[in-house]
Amino acid sequence: MNIVKFTFNLIELILKKIFTNFDPEADSSKFWDRLKVIIQPYWYPTQDDSRIFSEVIKSWGMLALLLFLIIGLVSFNAISSFVLRELVNVIQEKNLSEFITTLCLILVTFLMITLLTAFSRFVKEKISLDWYEWLSNYTLQKYFQNCAYYKINFDSKIENPDQRLTQEIEPITKTTVSFLATCVEKSLEMIVCFVILWQISQIIGIVVIISTLIGNVVALYLSQELNQINQEQLESQANYNYAVIHVRNHAESIAFFQGEKQELNIIQKRLRNVIKSSLKKINWQRNKDLFDRGYQSIIQIFPFLIVGPLYITDKIDFGEVNQASLLSNLFAGALSTLIGEIAASGRFSSLIERLAILSETLETVTQQPNGLNTIKTDEEDRLAFENVTLQTPNYEKVIVKDLTFEVESNQALLIVGPSGCGKSSLLRAIASLWNAGTGRLVRPERDEILFLPQRPYIILGTLREQLLYPDLEREISDGELKKILEQVNLPEVLTKVGGFDEEVPWENILSLGEQQRLAFARILVTYPQFVILDEATSALDLSNERNLYQQLEQIATTFVSVGHRESLCSYHQKVLELSGNSNWRLVDVQDYKFSEKIVDDSEADLTIDKEINIEDDVEEQQSEPEINIEDDVEEQQSESEKIVSESVTITGFSHKEMEMLSNYTLNTIRSKASRGKVVTGNDGFKYRYDKNPNVLKWVRI
Repeated sequence: MNIVKFTFNLIELILKKIFTNFDPEADSSKFWDRLKVIIQPYWYPTQDDSRIFSEVIKSWGMLALLLFLIIGLVSFNAISSFVLRELVNVIQEKNLSEFITTLCLILVTFLMITLLTAFSRFVKEKISLDWYEWLSNYTLQKYFQNCAYYKINFDSKIENPDQRLTQEIEPITKTTVSFLATCVEKSLEMIVCFVILWQISQIIGIVVIISTLIGNVVALYLSQELNQINQEQLESQANYNYAVIHVRNHAESIAFFQGEKQELNIIQKRLRNVIKSSLKKINWQRNKDLFDRGYQSIIQIFPFLIVGPLYITDKIDFGEVNQASLLSNLFAGALSTLIGEIAASGRFSSLIERLAILSETLETVTQQPNGLNTIKTDEEDRLAFENVTLQTPNYEKVIVKDLTFEVESNQALLIVGPSGCGKSSLLRAIASLWNAGTGRLVRPERDEILFLPQRPYIILGTLREQLLYPDLEREISDGELKKILEQVNLPEVLTKVGGFDEEVPWENILSLGEQQRLAFARILVTYPQFVILDEATSALDLSNERNLYQQLEQIATTFVSVGHRESLCSYHQKVLELSGNSNWRLVDVQDYKFSEKIVDDSEADLTIDKEINIEDDVEEQQSEPEINIEDDVEEQQSESEKIVSESVTITGFSHKEMEMLSNYTLNTIRSKASRGKVVTGNDGFKYRYDKNPNVLKWVRI
């Protein structure tokens, strides 16, 4: 491994020099640190759980083979220049036998160049493909490890992780191998050409050195400009792709809102940014083409100015004139390619940075910050919270305080509370997705718990895989699956798609209610010990809801439900009520009056509107001619003022503060204030704008 380490360090030095010279503003050490994140696990692994030694040796063997092919290709290109030189001299001497021999030799040389070119390209692409496959699997494993794919959504630094995974890994591996191979090949080519030209004429050699310096200066300028263009293009394309995917994922919601015009404007705005960055690159390419053609033309003409007089004065033969011209063109082409590769390294460095940041973030999001409290989790054959204080992942808000309860075996618990009080957060804690806080959580192994969200997760697969998910290796007969579909009132699905092994776009074929029943069927397939249902029957009628919960009771599983329907009380023994201000209470279901506690947001708005919207009440009284308007208005106003004084706090919030406290925009906040509407804050409380000239604040009801 010493040779591998030496080569790896040499590559590090070369890359550092290249990116420091051609991008002076770049932090070479920072760039190399990020590059090491990408290349070290594959080429020089230092961890025991990474690649095995034989695989590493195989990769380096392929790289050594590529180097051997490149050296052979450069050598035969040099040999061909001498053979062509001899061929020209033989033709000039009109020696037929020497001509045939030399012609055969040049054909063999060209054949070797063709074979070496083809095989070197094949090996180069095979190396990049093997690296791409390994790096993709390596990154995907980190992506799915410890729920990193979920936790990364809370990191604002990572935009479009899907594009970084699917579209930006292959260019990195391909560009890296191509860049190094091209640098080695063209550098050797330039050295060989320079040595031969120096032997023909030292003046040509000096000109070649000067042209190399000029080429490097131009490459410096072009690379600096292209780096910024590539970064802009990469970001604009990623944002444009995300906007289009966003429309596809939310097509139905956009159709309901008739938001086509707004969505089109958003996408067209992002498309204009893509066009703008592409236009910059077109202009850059034009300047590069002008330089390339001018540079190559000068190199092609200049050798004749030097060797022409030498031939006329019989100091060199005509073959050397032809060889000098050929090598000058070869040198110019090699330098042009090398400049192009280095100039294009801006996009390469941008891709490296994006993937390295993703890789680093995938590791950090799964690590628990030092010095912060976390809920202790123990695995037992029961579900219990012991003095648990649950907080949001950023530790900025307490969701519930000192929560203590246990769900006994074969019992059912219903969790209720106003919107935003933390019901779903408790389920996240059970699943160990959120663990910020203190206390002890006791739960079964994750394999013994099945979660059913309000929006069912529909996988990309067949009907059989939908039912078996997440254990796709489970063996169950078609007859049993058909019976389960009948139990959840979905027998028509099988005939609709034509069989259990048909793969169709399920989210487009099935309604939300059908998707919820299909997800429920997974319970009857897996028979888990515990089931967690987060409004899993919200899209079903009462008859289907009753049928599904009766199925749960029959298999004698322990389940926890989150819901807003009073009908759910019939299937649970205990009710855990969250108040929204970190408080809670646990009662028997027969002691809980559901209708008095839980109302939808729309119902809450209507209830509060009736209680304290003074202006609406006054208008309603004025619309009844049989009542004494003045007396009634005064009575209504005094009664309303009494209600307000009893149900709100004196401390209020401005529109801007209310925007931060809720999920609404500032314009929406102002609109609701003018119309006397209620706003539910992130703290779970409801607020109304007090239009009293002495208040003019949002106050809590």
